[in-house]
Amino acid sequence: MSTRCDTTLEPVTTRRSPLASGSVREHLLRGAAGLGAAVLAIVLVAVVGPISLALLPVTALAWRGCPTCWTVGLLGTLADGRARRGCSRC
Repeated sequence: MSTRCDTTLEPVTTRRSPLASGSVREHLLRGAAGLGAAVLAIVLVAVVGPISLALLPVTALAWRGCPTCWTVGLLGTLADGRARRGCSRC
């Protein structure tokens, strides 16, 4: 009995989630950018007033919606990564 698992990368031919990213690293960077923009918008309200809330759309674009949408996208990105790897044992 062999415990060796040969993995091969296969092209993605199935539809993936519109919230998913190309890689986990890219998704985490988008999350960090969105979080940074949200924190900056809230902190700058005391300094420059409500005009700082113009950063909130940047947050929505980076997260592709709300924090829940970002989390669903992360799960979709992880699932896409697993689907690309084929394993006879998996």
